[in-house]
Amino acid sequence: CICLCSQSIVPTGPRFGVRHLQCVLVFLGLAVAYSLRVNLSVAIVAMTDKNATNPDFPEFDWDQTVKSYLLSSFFWGYVVTQVPGGYLSALIGAKYILFFSVLICSCLALLTPYFALTGGWQWVVALRCIQGLCQGVIFPSTHTFISKWSPAEERGQLVGYCYSGSQFGTVIMLSVSGYIASSSLGWPSIFYISGIVGILWSLAWVYFSESTPAEHAGITVSERRYIETSAQQRRPSDAGREEPRPRLRTPWLRILSSPPFLALVLAHCANNLGFWTLLTEIPTFMKSVLGMDIKHNGPLSALPYLTMVLLTCFFIWLSEQLKRRQNPISLNFSRKFFNSLGMWLPMLALLGLGFITARDGDFKLAIALLTLAVGTNAASYLGFHVNHIDLSPNFAGTLMGITNCAANVMSILAPLIVGVIVTDETNPAQWRLVFYLTAFVYFLGNLIFIVFGRINVQPWNNSSSRQARSSASSEPLEAERAPLINS
Repeated sequence: CICLCSQSIVPTGPRFGVRHLQCVLVFLGLAVAYSLRVNLSVAIVAMTDKNATNPDFPEFDWDQTVKSYLLSSFFWGYVVTQVPGGYLSALIGAKYILFFSVLICSCLALLTPYFALTGGWQWVVALRCIQGLCQGVIFPSTHTFISKWSPAEERGQLVGYCYSGSQFGTVIMLSVSGYIASSSLGWPSIFYISGIVGILWSLAWVYFSESTPAEHAGITVSERRYIETSAQQRRPSDAGREEPRPRLRTPWLRILSSPPFLALVLAHCANNLGFWTLLTEIPTFMKSVLGMDIKHNGPLSALPYLTMVLLTCFFIWLSEQLKRRQNPISLNFSRKFFNSLGMWLPMLALLGLGFITARDGDFKLAIALLTLAVGTNAASYLGFHVNHIDLSPNFAGTLMGITNCAANVMSILAPLIVGVIVTDETNPAQWRLVFYLTAFVYFLGNLIFIVFGRINVQPWNNSSSRQARSSASSEPLEAERAPLINS
């Protein structure tokens, strides 16, 4: 994470300013949001097997089907508020959308043990669904917030730093949950601690953040001008002034019938199905098949996501080196090359993981393959994740809302599919089928992106307005694109 924010910054902006403080807060906010999202993945192991942790706390007789409902219910609400989140953050400001979403989600986390004890798994499913509704607005709002605070020259590193918070939160929660559940505090404290941390972040956020630089009382005039005149021709006489941009009508039909965009949707869906299958099911697989107790389960489950954070830095460095060669690679090749690394390397790892069983005794190989499957997925950040900007700079936020909504339907299906296939959690053959199916999805999703994916701006990007066509000069477009290639 640190290496992402240590890259060279354009000298005309403060080396560390209010915009960097905002990004630190976003980083921590996404870490909190993801800890609230994945806390159940490890806690559910302790909740259904008290002998594995602290036997003084209640145990629930939940089979794999019920667990699948519990692990997927978060996404039932999550997909609903994706597009509304982006609209509301633009309407009333991202600050308060993020504040209320994390605050409410944190308060619900505090209620999780009570709901489980009094209402059973059905109440927990309802609670998780509401938490998903709250968190569905986080990514669109974060995207809106960063767009207001990041100068074009710094957007790559600031966006990378902010969004790495999600993996950091996953690492922390998976690492400590097992130890917390085994302590005298028991499994309920997993929810109590994550909820309290979320409330504390919400208070810090509402005090130190603002939706735009113009609203922040602590920002200097020079830093505000630096941000607001980003990608424009800076002159002392007009610094801080912006020409009003024409309002474009979203060409919904042309977007939804565009082959390159549909290829992007399928790639995003395939990636999410594979990623969330691993995220939600690794703790159960490691306990049931590999026989690892929960104290070791959490940290080892977190290792792939820590690796993903580190490999993000490596892939960004590799992208820079490939661009600086005497014969630099094209943007089209770069997108598809890194997307292939991010989806086909996990595919190969999953194929190998299907042959690992407890009888083999080769736990190190299993952990290495799991780490490879999740960690190398970081390369897709340089692939389809930034393709929205390639296809349509004017409607990139709308495209992200659509693809993220569709992709998170796959997040709902992932644990449900596992619940159908894995009827005996200790049966390696059933888990092997899960891994093979996930590998096939990875293969197919990237193949479609390679064949049908495009990096050129689509005709419908400016089709709604002749005035927009004349205002979309190539110079700002390149300034907008360059940092995103590195993000």
